[in-house]
Parts: sequence; structure tokens; C-alpha cells
Amino acid sequence: MLYRVEKYAAVHFEVWNDLISRSKNGTFLFNRGFMEYHEDRFEDYSLLVFNDDKAIAALPAHIAGSELFSHSGLTYGGLVYDEKVKLAEVITVFGAILKFLHEQDITRLHLKTIPAIYHKYPSDELHYALFLVNAILTRRDSLSVVDRGNELTITKTRKEAIRRGAKNGLVIREEPEFKNFWNEILIPNLWKKHKAKPVHTLNEMQLLHSRFPDNIRHFNVYKDGKLVAGTTMFVTDTVAHPQYISGQEDKNQLGSLDFLYNYLLDLFSEKKYFDFGPSNEEQGRKLNSGIVFWKESFGARTIVQDFYEVETCNHELLNNAII
Repeated sequence: MLYRVEKYAAVHFEVWNDLISRSKNGTFLFNRGFMEYHEDRFEDYSLLVFNDDKAIAALPAHIAGSELFSHSGLTYGGLVYDEKVKLAEVITVFGAILKFLHEQDITRLHLKTIPAIYHKYPSDELHYALFLVNAILTRRDSLSVVDRGNELTITKTRKEAIRRGAKNGLVIREEPEFKNFWNEILIPNLWKKHKAKPVHTLNEMQLLHSRFPDNIRHFNVYKDGKLVAGTTMFVTDTVAHPQYISGQEDKNQLGSLDFLYNYLLDLFSEKKYFDFGPSNEEQGRKLNSGIVFWKESFGARTIVQDFYEVETCNHELLNNAII
């Protein structure tokens, strides 16, 4: 069976989004309405794979020099495929992608994988294909995840902090307005602690929320009418994930973040997983023990997200992989 690989263009907008919506491992982050909010920052080089006239796989990506990257504007990436695509076909499709890139003089592909908790069906076919082409593991992040079907008990210390929040009369509100949280808490805290800025600007987040109101939800915590903490949630079919979380300096005394996350764990209890995200620094080589301790005290435990490099000339290794 022959597959046709094409570089994404505007004419593919509806075809791309249709594939993402029926894929077994895609989320709203791969919708072009999400990906293109920062199109000025990256040179898009996403790929579509067709079987006859039907799109069966997509690779969200951008190019830099002679190397292709799983889109750096997205938390996860890799190969997204139709729910009917099986292992042997993924191997062949991935080989076709590598061959296409090699013929375009793109020498190396950098892939970040989609953590399995975001899959609607088992979808680790790409991991096996990466093994076959001698891909090199370059980074591994540890994500702290609560499995809602097999939950662990919240620790005594965390329960005390949650009760502290209740005693302090904290109030949680879901709000469509991001401005106060961004300007009063998130931006100052990120700059003070890391000399960094949020990945999304305030205007970008408001735009994305307007496009995906069911997937991007924001919650603020108030003490006597004053904003003291907040979080922006990214919600998929299977996962509730805090994309941003921050509080004022008195968050420990108030119990504001503990109170908020106890509320969110209840609110999103219908999701299979609650993903607190990674606690790593320096490309996964360091673990922030204080942050991971806080997440694990809510009953979260570890899964990993892997990052790979593969030489595109290694497409030849797949020629005889299926017997």
C-alpha cells in the first residue's frame, strides 16, 4: 500500500481538523485553531499522510534549518492517527514520513510524544516505530498523575491545608477573564522565581479561550474579595490538566492552592486522569522535590513523557521490518 505525504497548507484546514477530531490520540491542541495562534513564532512544516484521498495521519511540526521539530508551541506532539490505523500501518506511514523528509534534505526529526493518558484508545504504535529506526531518547519528563479509577488517599498534611482554606473563608470562582490573574499573580511570580514569562500572552490566552471555551477554563481564588490564587485548566476527552497555577506569597498560610486543587479534583472527577504535569528542570535531568512532593500528596503518581531524535536516513531500517 502506498501513502502520500504532503506538507500542510491552508487548503488542508478542514481535512486536518477532521482527522484530529476522529483520531485515537489527538486533542484540541492539534486543532489548527489552536496551533495557529502563534504562527508568527514558528515556520510551520506540519505533514499530512493520505491513503488515496483520505487523511489517516498528521505530524504537527515546525522547521528550523535542516531539522524538523514536534511543534515547540505545543506541550506534546508526535504522530496523530486515525482511530482505525493499526501498528503495521503506523510503521509504514512513519517510514514514508522519514523518507519524505530525507528527500527534502531534512536530516533529523525531533519528536515529543503524547503521554498515554491523553490517548482515547491504546496508541503507542509510534514508540515501537521509533525503536525500529534507532531513535535516540534525548529527554524524559516525569508527570504527576491522579488515576481517577484507582485513587490514592490524600495525605493528612494536605487535608489540613484544605481545611485551612475553608476556615479562611476562601471563595473559588470560574471566570472567563484572565487579566487579573495574569497581571497580578502569574507574570510577577514567574519573573521573580524564574526570570521567565508565561508561554501564552494574556491576549493569546483570551483568544484561545474564545475558540475553545469547553477545553480552556479558568478558576480564581478570593479572600475577602481579593484575588489570592488561580489556575488555567486545559481539558481533553480523558484528562484535566492545570496549564498554569500560581498564588500570592501567603498561599501556604491561606491554604489557597490546596483548597483550589481539592475543588478541581472534585469538579473534574469524570475525567480518567488529573495531570498535574512535570516537576522537572534542565531538560528532565533535575527533579524539583518540593513541587513533586506537593503533587504526590494529592495521590498523584508518575508516568513519563519521552522526547526523541531520529535521523531521517534511517527510514531504510523500516523496509523489512514487517514480515
